Amino acid sequence: MSNSTRQRTEEVEAESVEQEEAEGEDVEARQCPECGSDELMSDSERAEVVCGDCGLVIEEDKIDPGPEWRAFDHSENQEKSRVGAPTTKTMHDKGLTTTIDWKNKDAYGRSISSEKRSQMHRLRKWQERIRTKDASERNLQFALSEIDRMASALGVPRSVREVASVIYRQTLKEDLIRGRSIEGVATSALYAACRKEGIPRSLEEISEVSRVDRKEIGRTYRYISQELGLEMEPVDPKKYVPRFCSELGLPEEVQSKASEIIDTTSEKGLLSGKSPTGFAAAAIYAASLLCNQKRTQREVAEVANVTEVTIRNRYQEQMEVMGLQ
Repeated sequence: MSNSTRQRTEEVEAESVEQEEAEGEDVEARQCPECGSDELMSDSERAEVVCGDCGLVIEEDKIDPGPEWRAFDHSENQEKSRVGAPTTKTMHDKGLTTTIDWKNKDAYGRSISSEKRSQMHRLRKWQERIRTKDASERNLQFALSEIDRMASALGVPRSVREVASVIYRQTLKEDLIRGRSIEGVATSALYAACRKEGIPRSLEEISEVSRVDRKEIGRTYRYISQELGLEMEPVDPKKYVPRFCSELGLPEEVQSKASEIIDTTSEKGLLSGKSPTGFAAAAIYAASLLCNQKRTQREVAEVANVTEVTIRNRYQEQMEVMGLQ
């Protein structure tokens, strides 16, 4: 072995020993040297690391990785922040593209010349063209905009839009859109995301904000859930109760009674094969009668988007199972 090779080997061994010693020191630093406790607390105001058991100050003048400025409201935070928005799946380019403002003003708010306005107009036009390089990206851009539109109309949280966008990206990657409409697959992805996140939205509510009919949404949803292996649990009717009761102006007492009716009848197998919205609507109708807060079958049916016949049939079945008249 040459001298240079031997020297290099010794340097590598020395580096590995130093790394092991540093890792050992890190492990020891996680425990209090006084009492051996691992209940260490970080005090950001005093920049200290303190033992929660004996109170020993283990580390002082701790470096704060946060910003050096303070903000007391959202607008002030936006003004002082020097970073952009985080990446998101709800945009076809994940939010990493450059956007050109539509205002024809400079950084100081002054109007720009006509020559500059013409130049900015051309830049915006080409910026819009180069954002989508092929047909698949144009497909994704249109579908994600549809998901965002429908999610806003339904009033679902941001997390549902993210999950729906991920599901649609998976269908596009697996080439499951071939032979199906973009709107139908996007709507089915949104419905699947609502079920996955536990947000109660029925097929009827989804179809009202969509440009495709209910039958196509259900057919496409079953197809993509089977192909992508989406494990969906049955919808719990109790998740519809607070929203329906709120729209009907019913008190908390009726909500509790309706949930109790659903629990009792479900345990006896009455829910099997029944629509969860109709089952919840019938329980709310029954609870309103029992609590002297009567609402008509038509009022409940309009809120739940089901027929009066469905409520009447489910109501009679629930009363028979509970032994009430």
